This record gives sequence, C-alpha cells and structure tokens, in this order.
Amino acid sequence: MAGQCRIDEVVVFGGVDTHRDTHVGAVVDSAGRLLGSAQFRADLAGYARLVAWMEARGRVSRVGVEGTGSYGAGLTRYLLGARIEVVEVNRPNRQLRRRRGKDDHTDAEAAARAALSGEATAVPKSGDGPVEAIRMLRLVRRSAVKARTQAANQIHSVLTVAPEPLKAQLDNTNLKAQVRICARFLPSGESTVSYAKQALRRLARRYQTLEIEIAQLDVDIRRLCAEANPALLAAEGVGPDTAAALLVAAGDNPERMKSERSFAALCGVSPVQASSGRTVRHRLNRAGNRQANSALWRIATTRIRTDSRTQAYVAKRHAEGKKRTEIIRCLKRHIAREIYRLITNPPPTPNCAKLRRQRQQAHITATQAAQAIRTYPSRISALELGRDHNHQIATKYQNWLRTHEAALPPT
Repeated sequence: MAGQCRIDEVVVFGGVDTHRDTHVGAVVDSAGRLLGSAQFRADLAGYARLVAWMEARGRVSRVGVEGTGSYGAGLTRYLLGARIEVVEVNRPNRQLRRRRGKDDHTDAEAAARAALSGEATAVPKSGDGPVEAIRMLRLVRRSAVKARTQAANQIHSVLTVAPEPLKAQLDNTNLKAQVRICARFLPSGESTVSYAKQALRRLARRYQTLEIEIAQLDVDIRRLCAEANPALLAAEGVGPDTAAALLVAAGDNPERMKSERSFAALCGVSPVQASSGRTVRHRLNRAGNRQANSALWRIATTRIRTDSRTQAYVAKRHAEGKKRTEIIRCLKRHIAREIYRLITNPPPTPNCAKLRRQRQQAHITATQAAQAIRTYPSRISALELGRDHNHQIATKYQNWLRTHEAALPPT
C-alpha cells in the first residue's frame, strides 16, 4: 500500500532482560514506540528466534543487553556473531521502578529505550579470547586462596584448644613448619590428642593441596599473560597477577575503550568533578573496576620503591606540599595512561627463548651476558625461561647480543 515502509527500511532498537533460563526481548522504533515484547529460552535456538523476531519488525540498529558478563554473555556473543551492535545496559534506576513498577517486560523495554537514546554506550567484552581464559583461572585462584586461608585459620583454631603436649610441640613454629609437621602426623587410639592430630593432619594436607593448585594456576596465568600481551607483563612494576587484573578489566576487545580517559574511568582513577558555586574541586573516584584499581596501586607503590624516575616525581610532589595519598592518586592516573597504550598498542617485545639459543650458539655464558649489560646472571636466566619479562633489560640484552655477533669474525 502507498505510504507504507518496507520492513528493512524501518530502523528498530532492541532491549533484552536476561535471566538464567529465559530472556525477555523488547523492540522500539526510532520514535520510541513500543513494537512488542516476548520471552525466549536462553539457548542457541532461543537466541536465533529472538534475533528473527526482532528483525521481523525492522532493521535492528542496536540492542541493549543487561548482564553481558553473566546471564547475557551467551546472547551477547551470538548477537556480535550476527554483526548486530550490542551495548551494555545497567538496571533501570529506582525512581523509574517506583513510578512504573517492575517486571521483565518493563525492564526489556527500558533496555531498548536506553539503546535508542544513547544513554547506554558501553561496549561489552567479547569474551572469546585468552583474556577470558585468564579471567576464569583468576576466579579459580581466588577461591583456592580463600580456601587456603580458611584452612590456615582452622589449623590455628585447633591448636588454640589442643591438649598441652601437642600445643607445646607446635607452639614456637611458623605456619609453614606447622603444616609440614601436621601433615606427617599418624594418629592412633581414641584419645583427644589422637583426634586433634587427625584434624590437624587433614587440614595440613588440604593446605598443601591448595598450595600446589595455586602454584600451578600462577604458572598458567603467567603463560597466558605472556601470550596475550608480553609488553604489559614487561612493564616496570607489573607482575602476572597485576597484568591479569588489568587485562581482564580491558577484555579481549580493548578497542571498545574509546580513549585513555575511558580506561582511567574504567579503573576508577579519573577524578570526579565536585564543584558547586565558587567552589571548584575534584573528589576521589570510588567507582570503576576495583581489582584494576588495586593493580594500579600495586604498580605505583612498587615503582616508588624501585624506580628512580618515580622517586624523583614523588620528591617533587612532596616539595609542593602534596600528601602521600594524593601523590599515589596522581601516579595511578599517569600509570593508567601508560597501561592503556600498552594494552591497545603494545610495542614489540624480544623473544627471550630465541635469545637463549643465540647466546648458546655464540658460546656465551649467562654470567658473561649479565656482566656486559650490568645485571645479574639469575636475571638473564629468568628472562630466557620466561619467569621475568622486563622489557628494558630484554631489549638491552637483545641489542648486546646483536652487537656481539656482528663483531665476531665470519666462519
């Protein structure tokens, strides 16, 4: 009929309220009119029906999804695979809920309107690369560390009320020694001392098992970080746990962050305006990814102890009357800028395994190489074995090897 638009000419915006078993989708047009809402199962077949249902109402421009990192993760990957733009939507504010009530269809409609208005702009993590693997291993590691701490606390509790002969045997030893001794206990009999030894033996062996698990997880996380972004792991003051936290915050698609200011806000290190009238000031940002914020704090405090440039900056700020907490906040902001460049545009980092082969073929010992670049032989070995990723020393080592090989007479 005349005056009617074809379906593919109508631009629509979707919204999805996600749950474990089902998702509720809603569609609005560019004028904000609700075109419908429906419920779908949270599986591949349900995702396909949801997309087909939305596309039957027009050309889908953007879809707002709640919980892209939890219940909506599978749907988000499916939509991105179908080349549909996805934005992350927060829960509707409480004032709106008090006025309009709350149900799944209302939340889906609110998500669609947030996608239409541009209020929701955050691009979700793709969750399909090595960083997602790092995130899952860090999750396992955190629970293992928590269980290990619980086992240590329970060992202490049992020893506190243990019979005196047993308590005297372990009283003046540290936790590691207590675990070693308790793990070798061979309880026998029906006495209180025997049952106390049995409890301590099981707790100590649980502690040792968790120690082995955590050590293996540390190896795997370090390897994945080195594969995902060796330049970040090689930065001054950045260890595997710190690098993992920052990579997880950025995700497998760090290009979703539009600028270094976006990354600073994501990590909660961008100052927040708190001005009013004649008062012009900024306040501490308590939002953002707190694990990434903690990682930046660890880098800052490490550099204050070990890096001469950072120490000079701290001395300058102290002379200006800044407090230590204020100086660390400034450092975290500067470090966030550096980390953003390393994540989004990492420089090439030398392959130290190849440098080891070059050194051995040139019949150079690790001690000779260490003396030449003024470091320790253990540092050279750690670089070559992948236990250390210092970019500055690795580059210096690589350049020295090239110069040394060039000076050798031709064979």
